[in-house]
Amino acid sequence: MANSVERAVGIDIGGTGMKAGIVDLVNGELVSERVRIPTPEGAKPKAVLATVKELLELLGPDAAGLPVGICFPTIVKNGKTLSAANVSKKWIDFDADAFFEEGLGQPIHFVNDADAAGLAELRYGGAKEQPGLTILTTLGTGIGSAVLFNGELVPNAELGHLQWNGESIEKYAATSARERLQLSWEDWGGRLQEFYDHLEFLFSPDLILIGGGVSKNPEKFLPFIKTRAEIRIATHANNAGIIGAASLAL
Repeated sequence: MANSVERAVGIDIGGTGMKAGIVDLVNGELVSERVRIPTPEGAKPKAVLATVKELLELLGPDAAGLPVGICFPTIVKNGKTLSAANVSKKWIDFDADAFFEEGLGQPIHFVNDADAAGLAELRYGGAKEQPGLTILTTLGTGIGSAVLFNGELVPNAELGHLQWNGESIEKYAATSARERLQLSWEDWGGRLQEFYDHLEFLFSPDLILIGGGVSKNPEKFLPFIKTRAEIRIATHANNAGIIGAASLAL
């Protein structure tokens, strides 16, 4: 779409919640209330589509006619979803672009949720004009990641699925693991330390950014993490997915 587009709707579909907002694409800011609905149990395609429609209704007439970008916690390639770590297996090898365009009656832009957050940070946030290698991690139901190198996104980097003791490291270190095991913030910080140590050993990033729902409480866990690279909270925190998905209209 033309760069003259100034506003778009961003929709962030997560494992536990679905969020949406209207985004000013010039400044990379929400210009509406952020609306949220719990992700339907099982997160099957038809139920997710119905919830997307509810979110658009909640945004009201200001959202009518605007381009729509959607981000989703799976590998996304050429409009298809190719994985399903925290959602229904029905999304595997699913033509999500065509499904949502038909269901919403308009063109949409579809992207992995962590990649959307990475785009928000590249275009409007902490990774803007950042040289070298930046790794954004989103901590939530799982661990999403965006790899950013010299101002470019390397798509579909699934670093939350690095193997750790025989399974994906997100099962050990995601926010959901802290909640499931009722870990203290310090104990969970120790698990995150192991995760970031592993990332630094493999990739030697210049900057690490943290997003996801827990990023609104950095004082509770960030003091327990020490890295060689600078580590800080993503500029757009838990709104990064919405902003990055909307920015696909550009």
